[in-house]
Formats: sequence, C-alpha cells, structure tokens
Amino acid sequence: MSAPVICFGQQPCGFFPRRFLYAKFQTARRLQSEIGGEIVFFYHDSDHDARETQTILRHRKTDEPATLNFTIENKVQRKWSPLFLKRIAPGWQPNTARQLGAYVAPERVEAFKQVAATNVADFCLEMYRRLGLLDGVRVVRSGDPAVRTAACEVADYFADVPHAGGIVRARWMDGALRLHEGGDTYVTLPPCAVAKAQISPTRDTRLRWMQTVVRCTHYIAGAGEQAYLRKEDAPEITFVNRDTIDRSDEAWH
Repeated sequence: MSAPVICFGQQPCGFFPRRFLYAKFQTARRLQSEIGGEIVFFYHDSDHDARETQTILRHRKTDEPATLNFTIENKVQRKWSPLFLKRIAPGWQPNTARQLGAYVAPERVEAFKQVAATNVADFCLEMYRRLGLLDGVRVVRSGDPAVRTAACEVADYFADVPHAGGIVRARWMDGALRLHEGGDTYVTLPPCAVAKAQISPTRDTRLRWMQTVVRCTHYIAGAGEQAYLRKEDAPEITFVNRDTIDRSDEAWH
C-alpha cells in the first residue's frame, strides 16, 4: 500500500494565520506521528474574498483586539481579483510593521518586515513559512496553472478573466460569467474563451477537484467544512476533525 497523504485546505487567512489554521497544521503533524506519510497543504489562493485575510491581534498590554488587513492597489482588485493577484498597495508593509510592535513579539515584527512578496497570497504563504508552519509540508496551490490543468473538469466553477484593466474571478452562472456586486446584484461580463488553466472550483466542487491532484488518504476539516463537504465525491478519503482551539478566528503568532 502507498504511504498516507494527510491533507488540509485553507484560503490565505491573515498574514499571521488564524488559530484554526494553526490547529490544522498541528492535527496533521499529530496524525503523521501516528500513521506516517506526507502532509499536504492545499492552499486555496484562487479565492477572491478580501475578508479572508483579516488578521485579529490582541494588544500585548491591554489585551484589546484589533483587526488589520491588507490595503489593495485598487477597488477592482480588492473586490474581485483572486488573492494571488491582489497587489499590495505601496507603503502598506512599513506602515503595518510600525503598528505590530504593540501586538506581537519583536522577532515576529522582524519576520514580517523581511517578507518581499507583492501580492496577498504570496505574502501570507511566505509569512507562514517564516513562522515554521510549512516545515516538511508540501504546498499545492489552487492558482497554479499546472494544478488547474491536471485537475478534473467541473461544471460549477470560477474563471480568472480580464476585466477593467485587470484579472477578476468570475462565477459561471446561467450560461455567463458574472461578478457578485452584493445581495442579488451581479455584473455580467462579455462572453470570452476560457481555458482550463483559468478555472478554479466552487465550494461544492472543490473537494473532487482537489482530490484529482492531491490524491489524499486523510483530510482534516474544521466544523464549518464538515457541514458542506461533499464526502460522497471522495469516498476513499478518511475525514478527520481538526483539533479544537480557543479563539479560533484570532491570529496565531
């Protein structure tokens, strides 16, 4: 039998990762110590929701929470570009670094200053690497054209297409590519050809799409994921609940 492949997935979720992501790493390492095998982090950097990268830190003296997030170059990118194409506005990193001393240890501030990435997804991933979370972990990115090309075809998907001078992540709905404006309002884009390397899955098709590339034996999921994962799409996977952790939405650092 082949060695176990222990996988978990997550969007970029803060430049200091949320504690629930840290718990997934810890669960994977505990499981690996029990059964062996490889750990794979399915990094869903195709997501476009800028709220995913909100970073909640607590003041080191007062314990008051503060929510920080990236500043993106323009409105179109902030609303609709995938996270791996959201360009960080000039000045954001040094301005944020000046605030961080009140919230994290000096060595964490220094690590933050040393990150050279210019887009949101790369910045988060490099920060996770500097925090030691990625040691011995293979990263598979949903925005990687090679991953997209290797994955199965799905009928329910998003596509990265040109719009307003940039690239946006549009949902295929009712025979057209659409951008969500909020509520029931959508912007319908002109028809265009879409190649497989432009396509990423929706929430409902993500597991099967990911599994054709990762081929994991075990998948670690939080409570929210357990509620919507279509486990029937991958009956060969053993699903594992991630370890519990307090203040799960706050940043781990």
